[in-house]
Amino acid sequence: MAKYSVQGTEGSYQAGSNGLVLANKLAITLPEEMNEAETHLLSLLYSEVLSSGTKDLANLSVSELQYWHYAWLGEVYDWAGQFRTVNMSKDDFAFCGAKFIEPHLVLFEDKYLKQLPYLSALSTEKLVAFLAESHVEFILIHPFREGNGRIARLLLDVMACAAGYAPLDYSLWLQNKEYYFKSIQAGAGGSYEYMEKLVKDVLLSEL
Repeated sequence: MAKYSVQGTEGSYQAGSNGLVLANKLAITLPEEMNEAETHLLSLLYSEVLSSGTKDLANLSVSELQYWHYAWLGEVYDWAGQFRTVNMSKDDFAFCGAKFIEPHLVLFEDKYLKQLPYLSALSTEKLVAFLAESHVEFILIHPFREGNGRIARLLLDVMACAAGYAPLDYSLWLQNKEYYFKSIQAGAGGSYEYMEKLVKDVLLSEL
């Protein structure tokens, strides 16, 4: 069963995968093999991004997020680093329409990415609120065909590091996927308190 409902050509799957693996450059047909490949490549991206420290945070942009996505999945998918051109939904919950992705990301950059140099000055309460809201809004935009959650978590780690924390342990989120997704849905209606609880749990566990 597909993870997302997709309308358009980016919904094509690798021949021989029974609709379980997206069409890819590596001709991978097994979900387990694809997960292993993506996980390995993601670890390389994490090493690259987090090893640079926080010196360039003032210049973090949507273009940099595109680069992250390409650096991670460029060996796997033709559309890596590109904004999706198809509409996507999960369990009848629709993410941002494809034609609205770029204008929403302009707002996201102004409201969230440009604030990274100032996060270390926030109180814990305000930092948790900022991280929760920015995470929800990125997931709602869902700019890429695949990998939005993992790019969103990498961004959250970068934000946490900018505020003086270590990268976060998301195992609690992965163990409570239903609560996590309901928190995203609540955020679509402007209620971020559920995501704030999740962020607080993982942020303060690092202390």
